[in-house]
Amino acid sequence: MPTTLRRAHIHRLPMRSPDDVGALEAAIAQGDIDPAGIVAILGKTEGNGCVNDFTRAFAVRSLEALLGRHVSADAVRQIAMVMSGGTEGALSPHMIVFEARGDDEAQPRTFAKSLALGRARTPVLAGEDLGRLAQVAQVAAGVRTAMADAGIDDAGDVHYVQLKCPLLTMERIEAVEARGLRTAVRDTLKSMGFSRGASALGVGVALGELQLSDLSDAMICSDYGRYSERAATSGGVELLDHEIVVAGMSAGWTGPLAIDHAVMRDAIDIEPARAALARLGIDVPGQVPAAARDRIAAVLAKAEAAQSGKVRDRRHIMLDDSDVSSTRHARAFVGGALAGLFGFTDLFVSGGAEHQGPDGGGPIAIIVERA
Repeated sequence: MPTTLRRAHIHRLPMRSPDDVGALEAAIAQGDIDPAGIVAILGKTEGNGCVNDFTRAFAVRSLEALLGRHVSADAVRQIAMVMSGGTEGALSPHMIVFEARGDDEAQPRTFAKSLALGRARTPVLAGEDLGRLAQVAQVAAGVRTAMADAGIDDAGDVHYVQLKCPLLTMERIEAVEARGLRTAVRDTLKSMGFSRGASALGVGVALGELQLSDLSDAMICSDYGRYSERAATSGGVELLDHEIVVAGMSAGWTGPLAIDHAVMRDAIDIEPARAALARLGIDVPGQVPAAARDRIAAVLAKAEAAQSGKVRDRRHIMLDDSDVSSTRHARAFVGGALAGLFGFTDLFVSGGAEHQGPDGGGPIAIIVERA
């Protein structure tokens, strides 16, 4: 009897505007994507990536409307839709559709393990818990659920955890204070960082990179020596819980797709990404040539302005600019560095890397079709 496995498919599609779902609609119509198999959709939208970036919610609503014509409302709710605002520089707006299909393996396996995908949602996070250990613990539990959904038993096989987390608005802060409680921070923009940071630490706890007992509320967005090398967290006003997507390798999945990760030590440290490419079978000395680019299904990276105010002993002004958020500067800077390596600009570069890799650096994951 053939063994029924799962096979991951990745589709990187262009977006002409935050509400543009035309490429996805065409792929569904052509039979290239089965809406019932969509696990998650990650998107880079052309907003500012800050508190008042409503392009993320706009994109999600458009996706929900399209997919609602093909699957039930409950099935749509199960799809993790993680929109990351900000396509500064030459980063190109796009979406990445993660799809899973059943696969009856009749032939001997070509690869022992293949790309595996899992998802989960946490309960709603109370505003007073945002940026605190309660959020860390909640996220850790959610990541473990997503790992189980992917069929990944060994945390060492997880290479990327994408997480969408909530933020605080003044209305949410006032609701907490009306209950006689206090939030971790009253600045709404800073709340994005605290939420991203606590969420990243939660990923680290789930993957065994960190111990919850070693952490404290005071360490969040303070002790940047504690971080996850596989977390990618994005804050958004459009949700109150956490959407979690886990990508790794599993023997329960088949197919040519594989994922690996690396850690950039600073914003221009592209050599770890090159090494990850080599481990995936694309070993090139310079920019990835056109023939090999077609094998790269997705590039997923985090970007952060170094708190030191320097990149390799040279001063940067990303933290001093009162007009443009440092996360916007960092996305453009890292996006340019990575585009020079990969040779294309539809890269999923997300800003704000609190506790995601070392200060000023960040994790990067690459999905490749193996030859």
